Amino acid sequence: MPSEVDICNLALAYLGDDATVASINPPEGSPQAEHCQRFYPIARDTLLQMHNWSFASRRVSLAQVTMPYTMWKYAYACPGDMMVAVAVLPPQAENDYAVRAYPADRYGWGWINTPFNAAGTYVPQEYQIETDTLGNKVIYTNQENALLRYQALVSDPTKFDPLFTNALAWHLASMLAGPIVKGAEGSAEGRKAAQMAMAYVQQAKQSDANQRDVKPEHITTWMSGR
Repeated sequence: MPSEVDICNLALAYLGDDATVASINPPEGSPQAEHCQRFYPIARDTLLQMHNWSFASRRVSLAQVTMPYTMWKYAYACPGDMMVAVAVLPPQAENDYAVRAYPADRYGWGWINTPFNAAGTYVPQEYQIETDTLGNKVIYTNQENALLRYQALVSDPTKFDPLFTNALAWHLASMLAGPIVKGAEGSAEGRKAAQMAMAYVQQAKQSDANQRDVKPEHITTWMSGR
C-alpha cells in the first residue's frame, strides 16, 4: 500500500521531476521534500472534503454537553476527527433517509416507528454546528440521543482507495508545479495536473458510489395518509 512518501514521489514523477524523496516528516533536506511537507496535508484534506468517501465515513453516538441556548434542545460535542458533518440521526433510525413514523405526542419531539401509513418524517434531523467560547465545535439539534454520520480526517494513506490515491497525487502535483517547475512552464504544468486530478476525482467518486446500495424511501406528509 502507498505511503505519504510514495504519493509525493508519484506527484513529482507526474511533473517530470527525476528526484525522489525519502522523508517528508521531517523533510530530508531537499527542496522537493520541503515542498511536499508543506503541500501534502493541504492536498489531502481538500480532496477529502470534495466527496463523502466511503473509507472516511464514520457513524458515532454523540456525547451530550451543556446547552447554553433555548432555540435548540440538545448540544453535543463534535468528534475530534470530524472534517464534515453529513447527517444527525435518531438512534432508532432504520436507515439514513426516511422511516414511517408519527409523533409520540402532539407537542413532543420524539417519534415512534410504525409499520403502517402515518405522518412521515425524514430521518436526518435539523442541526447547527458552531464554535463555543472555548473553541470547541458543538452540534445543536432537537434530536435526543443523537447519532452522527460524518466524514473523518483520514491521515493513513493505506486506507485510501487506489483511484483516490492517484487523484491525490495529481492534485499534489498541481500545487508543486509552481515551486518546482517555476515560470510559465510551471503554470502550464499546474493547470494540466489540476485537470488530471479532477478527472481522477470523478472516476474515484463513481467507483465510490458503487460501494453503496441505498434506495431512499421519500415519505412526504401529503402522501402519508394515502
